[in-house]
Amino acid sequence: MGGEPLEHILGWAEFAGLRIAVDPGVFVPRRRTELLVAEAVDAATAALGYRDRLAVGAGVVAVDLCCGSGAVTAAVAAGLRAPDVAPGLRHRPAVVELHAADLDPAAVRCARRNLAGVAAVHEGDLFAALPPRLRGVVHVLTASPPYVPTRALRLMPREARDHEPQEALDGGADGLDVVRRLVAGAPGWLRPGGQLLLDLGLEQAPAASAILRYAGLRVQVRHEDDLGGTVVSGVMGRPR
Repeated sequence: MGGEPLEHILGWAEFAGLRIAVDPGVFVPRRRTELLVAEAVDAATAALGYRDRLAVGAGVVAVDLCCGSGAVTAAVAAGLRAPDVAPGLRHRPAVVELHAADLDPAAVRCARRNLAGVAAVHEGDLFAALPPRLRGVVHVLTASPPYVPTRALRLMPREARDHEPQEALDGGADGLDVVRRLVAGAPGWLRPGGQLLLDLGLEQAPAASAILRYAGLRVQVRHEDDLGGTVVSGVMGRPR
């Protein structure tokens, strides 16, 4: 073997209790990102409850950018169907509209297999990939962007360094280049009360939080030691 990730050899990865197809050259979902899934399920469930209290007919819209294999969207969909997480949603699947997007054609092909019948998968650079009709209506926007500083790429394990796409790893000089672009674009796509959730490294949480605050978002950071995951979130104003 040439140091290939086991997941590429097997053709799948275990993530949040699901078997996710992972093609060679596609980013392998990490266990730490399960924290992002939990936060997204909570945010979508809260949005559904708020919608129901107002008797609003339109559904809740959730979008995952930098989706890779589509693992986050698949796990969020599964979480929203679970009766212990969101009672009754198994009987109302249409109330959540799911979208995923990635720049890498190989990742998009993989995600479309994993998300067939679950979500619309788009190819393109961040928000440019999304249908214009989603502007200003997204309730939950997730992303697990590249956040490894360029100088640290050489320190990564061989299976990641040599067999995963560099664009899924390299976050620029401080690891936050894509985060800045995500935060700059998010206010144009989030509805009032909508939430941006970013899967990042714990050491980057202070700088990422400052970026979100500068954009006018209300910031919260959650870290889970067991998973090793860190989610930096920002809320867009208040729900109407």
